[in-house]
Amino acid sequence: MSKSLIELSADIIAAQAEHRSMTQEDMAQGLRTVFQTLRDLHQTYQSTEPGDPEAKSELAYLRQHPLESIQRNQVICLESGKAYKLLSNRHLALYGLTPREYKKKWGIPQTTPLSARSLTQRRRKLAKEMGMGAQLAEWRAQRKQQQEQTG
Repeated sequence: MSKSLIELSADIIAAQAEHRSMTQEDMAQGLRTVFQTLRDLHQTYQSTEPGDPEAKSELAYLRQHPLESIQRNQVICLESGKAYKLLSNRHLALYGLTPREYKKKWGIPQTTPLSARSLTQRRRKLAKEMGMGAQLAEWRAQRKQQQEQTG
């Protein structure tokens, strides 16, 4: 927190004192009441933050070792801590990131897909069955030949 609870309480009571007359006793009582309320709210907020302590420690570990966030059946988003099959552009946009920026921020190699390993393997198998690698090689050869002829 940028300000302490005491400073926030004092600011609130000072604002009240500007708009209505308060005795010193009213100010002291108001300060105690506001401070207690803010402290209770702060404790409630800390105890109800999303995720249990184990999940938080796991996320902290994954942030230290980002490649381990890409697992066999899921990818754990290092921004939100949630598990997905694929980290889509749309999801990363919620955090103001592109896949390239996300990988750079967390130190993930640019060639690493942001999808679960099982999904990546399934896509790779499908691409091989469809002959996409051979088609790509053929297209590249044709393009190279065209460039040599024109240039």
